[in-house]
Amino acid sequence: MSTLPPALHTELAGLLGEAWRTDPAERLTYAYDNSRRESLPDAVALPTEVAQVVALVQACRRHRVPVVARGRGTNTTGAAVPVAGGVVVSFERMNRIRDIRPGDRCAVVEPGVLNGDLQALLAPYGLFWPPDPTSAGYSTVGGNLACNAGGPRAVKYGASRDNVLALAAVTGSGELIRCGSATTKGATGYDLQRLLVGSEGTLALIVEATLRLVPLPPERRAIRAIYRDVTSAAQAVARLMAQPVTPSMLEFMDHQAVRLARDVGGADLPADAGALLMIEADGDSATLPHAVESLARAAEGDGLVALDDAADAVARERLWAARKALSPALRTLAPGKINEDVVVPVSRIPELVDGVQRLADEFALAIVCFGHAGNGNLHVNLMFDPAEARQSRHAHEAMARVFALAIALGGTLSGEHGIGLAKREFMPQAVDAPTLALMRAIKAQFDPDGILNPGKLLPP
Repeated sequence: MSTLPPALHTELAGLLGEAWRTDPAERLTYAYDNSRRESLPDAVALPTEVAQVVALVQACRRHRVPVVARGRGTNTTGAAVPVAGGVVVSFERMNRIRDIRPGDRCAVVEPGVLNGDLQALLAPYGLFWPPDPTSAGYSTVGGNLACNAGGPRAVKYGASRDNVLALAAVTGSGELIRCGSATTKGATGYDLQRLLVGSEGTLALIVEATLRLVPLPPERRAIRAIYRDVTSAAQAVARLMAQPVTPSMLEFMDHQAVRLARDVGGADLPADAGALLMIEADGDSATLPHAVESLARAAEGDGLVALDDAADAVARERLWAARKALSPALRTLAPGKINEDVVVPVSRIPELVDGVQRLADEFALAIVCFGHAGNGNLHVNLMFDPAEARQSRHAHEAMARVFALAIALGGTLSGEHGIGLAKREFMPQAVDAPTLALMRAIKAQFDPDGILNPGKLLPP
């Protein structure tokens, strides 16, 4: 049964009509996200206009009812799970692209626009929006902004926070605010739009975004570097990022990930590959060969087994498709998976990879590492059987040790997945007490009654 105050139910049913859902079966659809966590909301709202979002938040504030913003639920940290009940606000119907302005290299969109749909509409203009998470085909721009999604291209073009110019958002007070401007320079007060990106719906509900666009590169070339072992590949990453040419993508796979990419993803990879780097450069025909040559030189070194060009666009896309298929392919190793995305300074990647391998041996667990090595952002996947209590305990103990290792190496808990529920308890290890206190004060300013996505990001 929904426990909403009757007066709130009546008010929001009048505001939203059929877009106000309280049927248990429909509420269940919005009870979970890709973290596999689940908690039933009291109601679901499907607004189509900014004014409806403003009115809804104001009404929920009066009744002290939680509000949880939702895109398509692709996040893996539980950030969209309504653990305190309340109202899930799904932005799936606010999916209009308001304006594309090629001359200003920006687009104005609503939060429910799918990343992949946006990219398809931008292509005829010769432009793209850089964030490209694995879920780009079915994740929303609003969700990407909420957790500061990145993806392979972030090494050269930045993550979501680096590619937003302005936002309109509704705070926990029910006030519509606008921050930033449709310009690539600005020095007018605080940089609030960048503050809101990555805040996981705990400060405000994004209702419109002005996005920074980038010209599509005329050409791309990929290099596949195969190494004897993960240490050799990790050391090559540090060399690649120390030379002047910034790759447009630099992806790392350990030996387990290589095997999955080959056996499950269909990539043409040798059976004895100990680790793999996928390196891509983009640019024009005059400069691209020099960039590729510089990257190839940096990739050479101790432990290199083979260095190959992806012969053509088809081969390159097949290799990237195998990389993107890795997350679902992991389920073939074990029924349970803990997937976290720690990040360290690029120069410390060898130490992170070596440390994770030691943990795999210590806890007798399969740990698969792959990810965006050019940013120092690795996805550490601990595979285990949840039905086995000992394995489950070891997996959670090992992940806590992975977090501690990343922090000790000068890194932090997440590069692009966010904190949500999954990493909330570890925040005091990553952020000192005065800084956490300041974060709580900012939260209180934006959301004085604590109704926006309670229980997420900030520890109790």
